[in-house]
Parts: sequence; C-alpha cells; structure tokens
Amino acid sequence: MDKTTAILGGTYGVIVLILVFVFVFEQPKTDSLQETTTPLENIVQSNSGSHLSLADLFSKSQDGVVQIIVRKSTDNSTDRAIGSGIVYDSSGHIITSNHVVDQYQGIRVVFHDGESYPAKVSGTDPFADLAVIQVDADPPTFHTLPLGDSSKLRIGDEVIAIGSPFGLSGSLTSGIVSQLGRILNPPGIGSFSIPNVIQTDAAINPGNSGGPLLNDRGEVVGINTAIQTQTGEFSGVGFAIPSNTMKRIVPYLIQDGHYKHPWLGVSGITIDPDLADNLGLSRQDGFLIENIVPDSPAFKAGLHASNQTKTVDGVKYKFGGDIIIGVDNIPVKKLEDLLNYLQDNKSAGDDMIVKIVRNDKQMQVTLLLQERPSNP
Repeated sequence: MDKTTAILGGTYGVIVLILVFVFVFEQPKTDSLQETTTPLENIVQSNSGSHLSLADLFSKSQDGVVQIIVRKSTDNSTDRAIGSGIVYDSSGHIITSNHVVDQYQGIRVVFHDGESYPAKVSGTDPFADLAVIQVDADPPTFHTLPLGDSSKLRIGDEVIAIGSPFGLSGSLTSGIVSQLGRILNPPGIGSFSIPNVIQTDAAINPGNSGGPLLNDRGEVVGINTAIQTQTGEFSGVGFAIPSNTMKRIVPYLIQDGHYKHPWLGVSGITIDPDLADNLGLSRQDGFLIENIVPDSPAFKAGLHASNQTKTVDGVKYKFGGDIIIGVDNIPVKKLEDLLNYLQDNKSAGDDMIVKIVRNDKQMQVTLLLQERPSNP
C-alpha cells in the first residue's frame, strides 16, 4: 500500500518531479541544458464557444506570450535562465512560474515582435509556483490572454502547449488532459504541496515552464510547471497549475506581493480499505491525523493526533488519531479532497467546520485557519 503524508496544505510526495526551465551557461563553447523554463508562445483571445484549429491557435496567440530571460548567480558563474510568461493585463503584468524568476539578479522580457524590456518582480508564491513580473511599456505592447475556467476541464479534453522546448522557439505540442486534482511536491517548499494540479500528455520539456496550457478555444487553462521523469526529458507526464488557482492568487501577488495560503497544521495519511483492515480502523476512507503542529489551528481546536504505531509490510504507521471525513459539509474521502477544498474555497482567517470520527463516534469541530508558515 502507498503511504501519503501531508501537512495541510502540503504533502510529502512520492513522485519524482523536474521543474522545467532552461539554464543557458554563457561560458562554455556550447549551450548546455539543465532545469528549464519554456515559453508557451501562443494563446488565443477566443470567442466563447468557438473551437479553433491548431493553426489558428498558433497564429492568434503568440503575441500574448513572452520569453523571460533571467540572470542568476551560482558560486561559480552567472547563468542565464530562459522561461516564458503570459501577458495578464494592459498595465504590463505578466504571469510566470516562481521557479523561473527565483533567485534572480536581473529579468528581461522579450515580446513576439523582438522588442525587449527590463522587468521587476511584483509578487511571488513558491507554494503555488506562481510569480508576477511587470514591464514598463506602452499599453499597445500588451496583448492579454484570457484565463479560462479550469474547473470545467474533463479527462480527455484536448489541450495545447506552445513554447520553446530546448530553446526551439515557437514549438507547438498537443495532447489531452490525462488526470485532474493531482498533488505536486516541488523542491523548495518543505513538506507542503501544490494541490489540484492538471496532468497532461502534451509534450512539455525543458523550456516550457511559465508558459500556458490552452484549451481548444484558446483560453489559458493552466501554466506549465513540471514533468515526471527519470531522464530529465518528457516521458508522457506533465503538470500545469490550473487557471482557477491563478485567478485566485495573482491579484494578491499584484496588490500585496504575496498570497496567504490557509493552513490547518496536521499531517497524516489517506485511509483505504487495505490500511483500514491492517490497522483495525472503523472507516475505510477519510484522512487519518498522525501529527499536529503545536499552536496550529488544529491544535487550538483540540483535534487529536495518533498515539499508537503498527508496522505493516515493513512500514511503520501511526494511528489512533481523529479521522477527518468532511469539511464545511463537503465529504473528505482522501487527502486530495481536503487540500483542493482548502486552496479553492478558504482563506487565512476563515472559520472551517471539520467533521471527524473519534473513538468510532462522529463529531464536528470549528477551527480558525491561519496563514501557512514558511517553515512549519
């Protein structure tokens, strides 16, 4: 059985992820590729309900996607990271991936017509791998791209990625939505995770980070952020932060420079029938609390952590704690249900009703969500 642990909103993940963005080293003879970011150089200002061909998507969207060149320093040299971004408004705000501009020394934005401008960072959110940068240029420079409703995506829907994989600008790839509601555990955010992520088989390679994932109407439904790979290259599984997450977080990044993610302060494991049988649990679904962070919302509300252990197939499990089976009258059958609800519906400072099972009895507890700490 798989063991998944979490500090809400975050998990300790089991998949290996590569954040995709391009580093171009300027000292050697040939450019070498490491982690990369790519621009999706195309998205379309679409008429609602009109389905566009790939050629139309390409021709109508490229002005709304930019290339981002970031100077970064290491101990040995200064590297140039190449990523991409999505034009968000006529004030020059551009959405990209946080890891594209992380630890930047200088940022330059190149538009489709070849014009380039320096940019400053307006706000960053490593917990969602989102960032907003701003360019000072005349309003006609900015061709904004529409953000679609990612909640309407279905498994099997066609999606399109356009960008510069391996530095090959203007490359289009297409595929489908492979799954929804995935959880990512990128480096740099501790035990936390990014919930509700889109999985796609549209080819995403080094050079694609920060670029848009489009539906067939030319709406941005996601921003490409990572791949699952053992080679460093695309192997059929790519991930994008959904547009509805962008809609929720980006205005705060522009206004305040950061976003306050709600935090519950527990870690634990999703219950399945096999685990329930082995641990003698009365529930075969829900989220079993293993640990509670001191002074967290869960701690202050009086939730109970596990106080017993048992080894199953060589893995030690904690049990005996409260089992979360619902929040605000929304059923919680697995960890993803809880994380997705927190991100999409709650804010720091909100009350939340948590339905639990304790000693085989159901009860409700109301807690006050706090802002997620950087190091829980």
